[in-house]
Amino acid sequence: MRTGRLIGAGRTADVYEADAGWVLRRDRAGIGDAAAEGAVMEHVRAHGYPVPRVRSGGPEAPRTDLVMERLSGPTMLRACLDGALTPQDAGAVLARLLRLLHQVPAYRSADPGVRVLHLDLHPDNVILTADGPRVIDWSNAEEGDPGLDWGTSAVILAQVAAGDGPMAEPAGVMLAALLADPSAALTPDGLAQALRRRAANPTMSRGEVEVLPAAGELIRSRLG
Repeated sequence: MRTGRLIGAGRTADVYEADAGWVLRRDRAGIGDAAAEGAVMEHVRAHGYPVPRVRSGGPEAPRTDLVMERLSGPTMLRACLDGALTPQDAGAVLARLLRLLHQVPAYRSADPGVRVLHLDLHPDNVILTADGPRVIDWSNAEEGDPGLDWGTSAVILAQVAAGDGPMAEPAGVMLAALLADPSAALTPDGLAQALRRRAANPTMSRGEVEVLPAAGELIRSRLG
């Protein structure tokens, strides 16, 4: 697979232009599993969930290379920063995307209470295309209790809201809208697990870890 110019970079991976209509995401540390991630994406896509199409990078491609459909549109975060989307609407969209995801059956487990979990659904992992939002970055996906997924998204937003950065206030509005959704399935156990996982996440900065207790309290206060 030929790669073109670098068009994006996250905490652990870079995204390059590939063939027409496609991009290549490459894990910098070489520890990702593109085949497993792509299988999850194809599973949820087969059930109508909005994700990019994926395809094989070929027999010589490293297992960390994920080839996926190139999407056109801003991230939800960019749209909020530009004033094209209100933080309240962003929180509502995140809630809807979690609700729709948890209607998709698990791809391995036969337990009816187990669902596919994204575990990193936040405004920078949603692309707003002309056909609607599309969810990217499924590298953390697992199967489990939806409460953990709701807890993870809530903690991510609360970490920003509890900080002193320019997005603190908008993130608080997003968090309130997320938790106000009637379908919100956040549980005390899901929140506790999400906080533990974020604390143990090696990509977290010291400041992001230090704000976790305040983030947890903020979420609990919004739950009443």
